[in-house]
Amino acid sequence: MNEQSQSIKVPFFVVIFVALAFTGGYVFGQSPVAPFNVFPSRALSATDQEAFDPLFEVWNILEGRYLRQPLDETILVEGAINGMLETLEDEHTRYLSPEAQSIANERIDGSFQGIGAVVESTEDGSVIIVSPIEGSPAEAAGLRTGDILREADGVDLTGMDISAAAALVRGPAGTAVNLLIERGEESFIVEIIRDVIMLESVRGEIVEGNIIHLRISQFGSTTAEDMTRILGELMEQNPEGLIIDVRSNPGGLLDAVVSMSDEFLDEGLVLLQNFGPDRDIEEHVTTAEGIALDIPIVVLIDEGSASASEVLAGAIQDRERGVLMGQTSFGKGTVQNWIPLSNGGGFRVTIAEWLTPENNSIDKNGLTPDIFIPLPDLDEEFEDTQLQAAIDYLQGEEVISIPPEPVEEGE
Repeated sequence: MNEQSQSIKVPFFVVIFVALAFTGGYVFGQSPVAPFNVFPSRALSATDQEAFDPLFEVWNILEGRYLRQPLDETILVEGAINGMLETLEDEHTRYLSPEAQSIANERIDGSFQGIGAVVESTEDGSVIIVSPIEGSPAEAAGLRTGDILREADGVDLTGMDISAAAALVRGPAGTAVNLLIERGEESFIVEIIRDVIMLESVRGEIVEGNIIHLRISQFGSTTAEDMTRILGELMEQNPEGLIIDVRSNPGGLLDAVVSMSDEFLDEGLVLLQNFGPDRDIEEHVTTAEGIALDIPIVVLIDEGSASASEVLAGAIQDRERGVLMGQTSFGKGTVQNWIPLSNGGGFRVTIAEWLTPENNSIDKNGLTPDIFIPLPDLDEEFEDTQLQAAIDYLQGEEVISIPPEPVEEGE
């Protein structure tokens, strides 16, 4: 792993190896190599040293006087780090233990073992599924975006650190885990057999009407290269339209999504990064050298579309390059650096907020589709109504937007 990597996925996504607290991300998850050292190391000033003196005083007293010796210094250090980060009240700024960092690296590399779901922790301590990974045991078991993981093999996950919760769910391929799932007013237990999860991030095919259906499930280290190859092959068939499907895509690498945007957008902004007061705003742009600059586009989004997938969808919407269809997206509008630490662990720190080309923030709000299409029912007679609506639209048929019912205050 490089010294720093930059991610835009996802709430603090954890792929429950299900894998990490990714995120995620994001995911991922969600981390290209930073082009510069955002946080150069520096010596402590006299003021800083004075501020840290009480910490070392407590450490020395524990080492010399605490009743139950010996102390586990690793636990003390990690506890101090986690306590410091919790005061920021930023769920995306997290310490990763060496084990969690290793899991994150495996996910970026494209495979891992577990149930295959991207999760995050909410403000009330719940572990919620952002999206099951396509073809995973979690998807086969019927887990859905928005499901809450309450227990793993009888252990309560609510309020637990997301990395610790992930550790209880992940495990070797072929082993089972029993999960207590909360879905609305319903709670039930499901047994899932863990497996090796291969992350095929891009798939493409020609569907009815000579339309490309390009499915992007995450933005990993090979996604941009794979997509360019697949899209190029499909564009040779002179398609009439293009559906970019980022439903249940938790995000991923910033470099990947910017590179991929080049294929669809002419020269101009993809996103802005605001690094905070008295710091520069960084522009990410396309170059007008893509292979799909003129073809009509529909982007499919849903509540599991987060971070990098929102960057792509937001750029296409703001620049009026295509139509967004589906449901309001997740709403992950901050950027994280992943920084390896000397103990083999990692530090995921929020360094910026990203904005759409029209300077809009989607954090906590998500992207609003131009055309709302209800989520398809997940049952044995599943019909992908959203995909069909996108096909109909690109064939010139009328598609009616069906916005969700407004939520009454207090609900």
